[in-house]
Amino acid sequence: MAANSFKSYSLRNYNDIPQIQKLSQSDKTAIEIVGNVLPFKTNNYVIDNLINWDNIPVDPIYTLTFPRKEMLLDKHYLIMEKLIKENPSREILTKEANRIRMELNPHPAGQKHNVPSVDGIELAGVQHKYRETVLFFPSQGQTCHAYCTFCFRWPQFVGMNELKFATKEIELLSRYLMQHREVTDVLFTGGDPMIMKTKILSAYIEPLLDEALYNIQTIRIGTKAIGYWPNRFLTDDDADDLMRLFEKINRSGKNLAIMAHFNHPVELSTVAAQDAIRRIRATGAQIRTQSPVLKHINDSPDVWAELWRKQVNNNCIPYYMFVARDTGAQHFFAVSLVDAWKIFREAYQKVSGVCRTVRGPSMSSTPGKIQVLGVSNVRDEKVIVMRFLQGRDPDWIARPFFAEYDDSATWLDDLKPAFGEEKFFFEDELENIFHEHVYDDEVENFE
Repeated sequence: MAANSFKSYSLRNYNDIPQIQKLSQSDKTAIEIVGNVLPFKTNNYVIDNLINWDNIPVDPIYTLTFPRKEMLLDKHYLIMEKLIKENPSREILTKEANRIRMELNPHPAGQKHNVPSVDGIELAGVQHKYRETVLFFPSQGQTCHAYCTFCFRWPQFVGMNELKFATKEIELLSRYLMQHREVTDVLFTGGDPMIMKTKILSAYIEPLLDEALYNIQTIRIGTKAIGYWPNRFLTDDDADDLMRLFEKINRSGKNLAIMAHFNHPVELSTVAAQDAIRRIRATGAQIRTQSPVLKHINDSPDVWAELWRKQVNNNCIPYYMFVARDTGAQHFFAVSLVDAWKIFREAYQKVSGVCRTVRGPSMSSTPGKIQVLGVSNVRDEKVIVMRFLQGRDPDWIARPFFAEYDDSATWLDDLKPAFGEEKFFFEDELENIFHEHVYDDEVENFE
């Protein structure tokens, strides 16, 4: 067990990691080259408890937290490699890195179209894509205990301020929620809200417990902390205060849902993670779990079946299997939609009904959360069957639709409508929604 004191590592000090000597020189070079484009941060708990250093570089948690050469396209890697050898100024290096970043689709799924306003004021730290749920990005929570290499919110961690979602304006959020009584859920996301001290987190949450916000029934907190820093709930100096805050939320009559991110069973294997889960559950909070299916990390039915079983055995609720978003290092992590469905189906077959609360594989795409239901033959045509789990228009939800079979497609944009149709049923209305700047919300946290 690692010491309880938190120690962070980044591109500046990764050579201080004791186990770094196990890396080859090419692996170290890759960290520096890729880490100048995509964010890199890890900590002593991850290093000492989750990574098998005898299985480098293919260890899943190493891949989840350390940059690897393949995470950049060859053309981008060669550009940065050549530039770094020239020892440029920080300004020149950052300019080239930003140019590459802009080619990596830094705002997938139309996130810019989710930003609402209240009384003529744009809520830059809020997203409202689906009717019932608002995402809130507290400004002090826009970092994490460690960064996932697949994270679709990577622009928030690389200093591209114009691509950040964050706000300090809880008063404006409360005003917006009072004007939008259809909203029942507020999801605190980031970054990771659990990076904040309890005193700060409480200042954001307690106003939402006011009786005037009677429409808010559920407070969700998206976090990777149980997997990456469980001491946040156990031994940090304000861990007891955090548990009292969770209890207060539940006593107020609101439902508290911790949206926990676990990408591999090893994250649930430590005593600290298991103790953290028990302590959170004792406050009355529920824990729902989610992850994308990721090549090199968990693209195996056996891994997913084990992951779901371990979650249920620790009294967590399997919630979502996502598809890796079309951003950042997606070319490295992406699993085709057909293969993702096969992995889901085979894993689903291996577990009992208590694990089958999970939904997936699901794409958090521009029109909404779309589940791949499977492959079928309809009208003598092989098709991919899908449905909306959430949509910018609630009327789209649970409506099945069909795409031409394509076993190489990794995202909705790669698919064509089946049966010779020119467009999917939702496309014209989606265009109108964007044109009229009508915003409604939710996105899963991190993934």
